Amino acid sequence: MLITRIQDLVRSHYVFPDVADRIAATLADVTLDGDGPEAAATLTAALQSVNGDLHLRVRHYPEGVPPEADEEAIRAHFAAVSRVDGPGITEVRRLEGNVGLMTIGPVIPPPEHAGPAAAAAYLLLEGVDRLILDLRGCLGGVPESVALLVSHLMGADPVHLQDLVHRDGTTESSITTPEVSPRLPDVPVVVLTSACTFSGGEELAYDLQSLGRAVVVGETTGGGAHPREAFDLTEHLQLHVPVARSVNAVTGTNWEGVGVVPDRPCPSEDALEAALVL
Repeated sequence: MLITRIQDLVRSHYVFPDVADRIAATLADVTLDGDGPEAAATLTAALQSVNGDLHLRVRHYPEGVPPEADEEAIRAHFAAVSRVDGPGITEVRRLEGNVGLMTIGPVIPPPEHAGPAAAAAYLLLEGVDRLILDLRGCLGGVPESVALLVSHLMGADPVHLQDLVHRDGTTESSITTPEVSPRLPDVPVVVLTSACTFSGGEELAYDLQSLGRAVVVGETTGGGAHPREAFDLTEHLQLHVPVARSVNAVTGTNWEGVGVVPDRPCPSEDALEAALVL
């Protein structure tokens, strides 16, 4: 039974075991009709009703769920997405006053795609007096690629960005890579955010803000800090379960539920203009 499977997956994998049982219990009275978008919305509402974890959800994929287990299929999937949506960087421009603008998103893909794009983008922007990173449409991304983007803005020494702490206590550390080229460690950076900025986009903004490396301008972001794993439920439904919590190396916490709070709040549509007059 679909509901029972979701309950078992939440109990077995959700990052906070003490909350998992309460979340699973919310599904007991849920009834579904098929596996369409309505079913995904109903399940997601129940799953998020306990603690509002926006990464805990059921997504509906009209064309079929994307691959999650087969590494070769995953690489092919991200390659196809990168061809259509871009490799995590969709625009690079020099604005009046020698200001660089880099638009990042909608998703920051794995390093094999994001890495070459980031190197090319930063190369095009070498010599700018200021750099603006536009994350207003960035909905997520891979932590390793977020670290690469930060690495280009740091110095020669590795910098500890964050840890992913799993429910069993094991930890994965995210550290900058000084070997990237080019590096722009002294260029002032402004990050633009919106209420839609989420997950990996938020991590990039939060890391740079916490390091004192960037001023954040715009709206408070969505508030999703827990990396997730995906589990196929049907041909069209996939369950996303947060399996770890982010712990920033500077703040000791993260942006879960509160978002990245901008240093200079303003409506997202006004953020670029506000950044240009800082």
